[in-house]
Amino acid sequence: MKVRKAVIPAAGLGTRFLPATKAIPKEMLPIYDRPTIEYIVEEAVKSGIEQILIILGRNKNSIEDHFDKSYELEKILEEKEKIELLEKVNKVSSMAEIHFMRQKEALGLGHAILCAKNYIGDEPFAILLGDDIVDSRKPCLLQLIESFNKHHKSILGVQKVDDKDVNKYGILDGNQIDENTWKVNSLIEKPEINVAPSNIAILGRYILTPKIFDFIEETKPGKGGEIQLTDALLKLAHSEGMFGYVFEGNRYDAGDKLGFVKATINYGLKDSKIKEDLLKYLKNIVKL
Repeated sequence: MKVRKAVIPAAGLGTRFLPATKAIPKEMLPIYDRPTIEYIVEEAVKSGIEQILIILGRNKNSIEDHFDKSYELEKILEEKEKIELLEKVNKVSSMAEIHFMRQKEALGLGHAILCAKNYIGDEPFAILLGDDIVDSRKPCLLQLIESFNKHHKSILGVQKVDDKDVNKYGILDGNQIDENTWKVNSLIEKPEINVAPSNIAILGRYILTPKIFDFIEETKPGKGGEIQLTDALLKLAHSEGMFGYVFEGNRYDAGDKLGFVKATINYGLKDSKIKEDLLKYLKNIVKL
């Protein structure tokens, strides 16, 4: 069955970026000249996703506004003949069929995904976490969809991480079956390196079967009263089988300050209008 729908959880408080996120959703913080979440939506669209559900928390109406039409702004840009800017603004509001739903309680990622159960129905779907931006020639999600079409099992987007960072992620325990694919035996949430089965980390992209909703409903709240998605993923892996796909691309953790800065520099260097001056500035800083 074709993967047509995607869920983007965007209900987090963004505490790592306070006070910037006191009044602005972390997903709306700009990576160079676009909000973080726009990169995520664009990846989904380029991967063939037809419908997107964004799970929001309180005080995140600006995300809805960003993807809506802005008639007043568009009229002003048209009158001032700022055609290039007008095209960029129009592109945002016509990117995809986007729906919004509020997670009424902050009960964790598992609960946020469960909110999408009725929207998804009985078909496989994608999850893209808004903190993870992947710069790649082929969209990261499309790579996972192609793996799903081959194996017809749930797929986790994974990459190797440094040993010092293993305790920040869900870690895969499995058997490598080809250059990019691992058969999942188990998943361990944020283990210390001395007990971690590997350094293959789950990095914010998933293709899951709808059976995941049954396992989320069975999962009891853990630390902080949150329902962990990893617990339900492990049950799904044991029930139906699951693969990890080592995707190609440079992944940036936009929820981390260093990752955020790296992503901003990366996308700034892609703009030919400022690339030369930015490189010169960076070289001067390195000399200091």
